[in-house]
Amino acid sequence: MILKDWKPETASLSRRRFLQASAAVGGGMLIGWVDVAGAEPGSAPAAEFSPNAFIRIGLDGKVTVISPSIEMGQGTYTALPMLVAEELDADMAQVTYGIAPPSDKLYGNPAVGGAQLTGGSNSVRGFYKPLREAGAAARQMLVAAASEKLGVDATELTTEKGEVIHAKSGQRIGYGALADAASKLPVPDKVVLKEPSQFRIIGTPVKRLDASGKVDGTAKFGIDAQVPGMKVATVAASPVFGGTLASVDEAAALAVPGVRQVIKIDDAVAVVADHYWAARKGLEAAAPKFNAGPNASVTTADVVAALAKASERDGAVGKSVGDAAGELGKAAQRLESVYENPFLAHAAMEPINCTVHVTPEGCDIWVGTQVPANAQLAASTALGIERDKVRIHNHLLGGGFGRRLEFDFIVQAVLFAKQSKDPIKIVWSREEDIQHDMYRPYYYDRISAGLDPKGELIAWKHRIVGSSIMARFFPAAFQNDLDSDAVDGAIELPYDIPNVFVDYVREEPPGIPTAFWRGVGPTRNCFVVESFIDELAAAAKKDPVEFRRQLTAKHPRARHVVERAAELSGWGTPLGERKGRGMALLFAFGTYLAEVAEVSVNDSGEVHVDRVVSVVDCGQVVNPDTVKAQLQSGIIFGISAALWGEITLKNGRVEQSNFDNYRVLRIDEAPKIEVEIVNNGEAPGGIGEPGTSAVIPAVANAVFAATGVRVRKLPLKADLLRAT
Repeated sequence: MILKDWKPETASLSRRRFLQASAAVGGGMLIGWVDVAGAEPGSAPAAEFSPNAFIRIGLDGKVTVISPSIEMGQGTYTALPMLVAEELDADMAQVTYGIAPPSDKLYGNPAVGGAQLTGGSNSVRGFYKPLREAGAAARQMLVAAASEKLGVDATELTTEKGEVIHAKSGQRIGYGALADAASKLPVPDKVVLKEPSQFRIIGTPVKRLDASGKVDGTAKFGIDAQVPGMKVATVAASPVFGGTLASVDEAAALAVPGVRQVIKIDDAVAVVADHYWAARKGLEAAAPKFNAGPNASVTTADVVAALAKASERDGAVGKSVGDAAGELGKAAQRLESVYENPFLAHAAMEPINCTVHVTPEGCDIWVGTQVPANAQLAASTALGIERDKVRIHNHLLGGGFGRRLEFDFIVQAVLFAKQSKDPIKIVWSREEDIQHDMYRPYYYDRISAGLDPKGELIAWKHRIVGSSIMARFFPAAFQNDLDSDAVDGAIELPYDIPNVFVDYVREEPPGIPTAFWRGVGPTRNCFVVESFIDELAAAAKKDPVEFRRQLTAKHPRARHVVERAAELSGWGTPLGERKGRGMALLFAFGTYLAEVAEVSVNDSGEVHVDRVVSVVDCGQVVNPDTVKAQLQSGIIFGISAALWGEITLKNGRVEQSNFDNYRVLRIDEAPKIEVEIVNNGEAPGGIGEPGTSAVIPAVANAVFAATGVRVRKLPLKADLLRAT
């Protein structure tokens, strides 16, 4: 269920507002805070030093950083506190984290237009400077408080590991002892940030602050929410998008021991019980039937046929340099290909869930969401109540990948909960989760290029056809019929090509909801671009790595990762029969990444990825351990998509239902992964999505090297790769 007229709230956030947001709460200088490790929102105690919305320092010296981004496995609750701690000169042993309450104005990410949104590999990129400024402001105030207390000039004082130090007298004062005095001082208008050469925390491996709770089981995800008097429910929605609920056998459901209530909305039914198993059995007994609606006959073939037809239309221009069409006509060699990327589900480890209690006074929601402010707005709209009467209690996310940027499941839960006298925790089954996802769009690309007599690339033309996520999710990024995300990774190529033309044709599939999926534009554009670059290298009779080296001569960061990945992988050394290496280069999210995949293809056509070498230049690294972990997880995610990822439709219904037919890579199938990080002082790039984006074409190109079969449609199909 989608609120079609909803638009995300955004707000511009000035640096001064960021630093001085504190003035709105008496007894402190903080607008909104939450207790450590995901406890509930409240008001800051007056005895604590809270110079802005992101920092509070207790009398015991403990530093709590209120994270504006949500943790879903990517290391946000460690990397963002590291940024504060660096400029604050805090000891990481005394640092912990809190979860920000809903507020675009206070916790909006500058990298995404000021929305409180975790996604797009933007947490560190967006908050790198603002959080450092917040830490520097707090440090300056603590030094000023120490200056008054000691009766010395502030220039005589230094800071280190949570203490202000007066070297001349040997006196050291902990931040906790200065918290009360510092809280009474004005927030500085200007701060001086450290130079990278002065960093003591940023760039070093730091233990994850959320790791211990995940190891000992105390970490709280949305599915772990416990509320007094809570009942548990599970849901069945129309198997065809756009369908409606026709009938339910309520008596049969209520006859199941433990079942308490059957609740209906226009397109779904929920069975409420004392525990999940009773709810599940009650739902089976209820045997809901649905009116399929207008999309009952839709198939994947229908979607692809519509996309293919749409590809014959001119689209909105994303990039036009030189005369691509004219130079293509003059080229000594001209290549044309069609590439296809399928619908993909998110299939996060934690299935969709939401706990809601609706009372005459308002609504409380316990959930894991990437967009807490948007979730609050959507719930208040659905209930027809004032926004501040909806309280979002956000939790750790057991995987997001873009699925929890959406709030359809929150609206659904709210509509069920308003009919219940008790709080209810709604948990979707894995089948419901996969078959009622919001899917990465199916894309259909036409791409052509021209080579001169020397085999040099002189012209490039790329037409992208598919659904527009931006038109629905963020209309401001959909201008003049151009979806900025759909062309991301296709218009800013890391190659020097004199004539380039990229356009986009919007074609919406009937009734199929589409959404972000761990880097939509770059994920699927990298597959198209890098696979076609390999096609061109073969046509030019050049080695794929050498072809990329020549094209990146004016892009030193790109060229370096290509050369280094080739060197580390042993590019050019023999691998054996039906084995091959494939290279892919990515520039997206502000990051340069080259990956080499080694694969084996057996005689039955089954592909095994044996090894992946990844060299990443993501600018200034905050926590190198997190960078490596994110690349490793992204590679696993991408390999799963390349080998098996595919959502198909038959009679308007999603055919896949669980991990038996929507496969993910298993532990015994995982490749050896080697990651090298390029250290430099460039602006930080994103890291959550690049690994997924680059490994898919690297695997496809390796399959070509092993078998001679060019992969232009995903996922890889064994029947096309069988030995002949």
